[in-house]
Amino acid sequence: MVRLGRILLKDGHGGVGISKTLLEFLVCPLSKQPLRLCEKTNCLISDTIGVSYPILDGIPHLVPTDGKIIETDDAINSDGSVDLPAKRN
Repeated sequence: MVRLGRILLKDGHGGVGISKTLLEFLVCPLSKQPLRLCEKTNCLISDTIGVSYPILDGIPHLVPTDGKIIETDDAINSDGSVDLPAKRN
């Protein structure tokens, strides 16, 4: 199990410390939707609800209280599209 953990946490994204394999399994703890890696801010982003979770020392902190609501500048996807959090009525 230790070997598997080290493989999953190996640097797979240029210094961030999270492998592509691990990213395939991680989901947002609130929306249960896949997370996107933001290399610029070193965090995982839930585009569905507009929340980012920090990655500290290669460990994703997916506790809901650690999540931060992202600003519109942080919500820009790698393809240039913008995902804005849903407005509440």
